[in-house]
Amino acid sequence: MNIDLIMIGKTDSRPVEELIELYRKRINFYVRFGVVTLPDPKNRKTLSDAEQKKAEGDMLLRQFAPGDCVVLLDERGTELRSVEFAAWLQKRMNGSTRRLCFVIGGPYGFSDAVYARADGKLSLSRMTFSHQLVRVLFTEQLYRGFTILGNEPYHHE
Repeated sequence: MNIDLIMIGKTDSRPVEELIELYRKRINFYVRFGVVTLPDPKNRKTLSDAEQKKAEGDMLLRQFAPGDCVVLLDERGTELRSVEFAAWLQKRMNGSTRRLCFVIGGPYGFSDAVYARADGKLSLSRMTFSHQLVRVLFTEQLYRGFTILGNEPYHHE
């Protein structure tokens, strides 16, 4: 199985980039993991919130192939403990999923078309985090999930 993290907009923080790269390398020990960063929509400052969501949604939808399992990182998604997330990952790996896409949207969330295409939604917390922090939090949790599955000493419970 391949896993991709697909996100809108480049990070403006070197430390965030470095942490994502650290966890990307670690995750690649377990599974092929890629990070896809899509550009912000052109003229985004002149777009309404709805127009921006639609433009981002159109870009996102072009990233998904038939058969991809698309999971949105969304505040209204299901919250899982790290051990539960690891079990959720194991089910996907045991199934017929060839590519698992985790998606971080833009500042206004996802378009209706992206929600319609999604196979699921996960929430990292009931709190709101910046999109920069979500990138790091998610990649760390993905790494943690694989270490849990491997019975490695990274996670303590």
